[in-house]
Amino acid sequence: MTRADSWRKRPVILRYHEFKDVIRETGASLDESGMLVEFQLPMPPSWSARKRAELNGKPHQQKPDLDNLLKALMDALLPDDSIVWDIHARKVWGTIGTITLNRSEAWTIR
Repeated sequence: MTRADSWRKRPVILRYHEFKDVIRETGASLDESGMLVEFQLPMPPSWSARKRAELNGKPHQQKPDLDNLLKALMDALLPDDSIVWDIHARKVWGTIGTITLNRSEAWTIR
């Protein structure tokens, strides 16, 4: 994001703000330590059923980067994310896109 994005409404910035709004609406919260965050990114519909079955739950090693996903989540849920000192995160392939916190709360993000 750049300073100009406060007045120039690029589509990528609008999607980012929409993502943050969706996350806030869930009522989710992050602790300052001990959190486990799992991003399950949806597999492309063009993949075969065999490939989908093979990669379901396996590590996602493509863009978007894990640190960018985590930053967006923390920006959405915390007014000051500098308080977080211990967090564990991973991203895997899945049938639908979800974010799971501590294996208890999960949200489907589209």
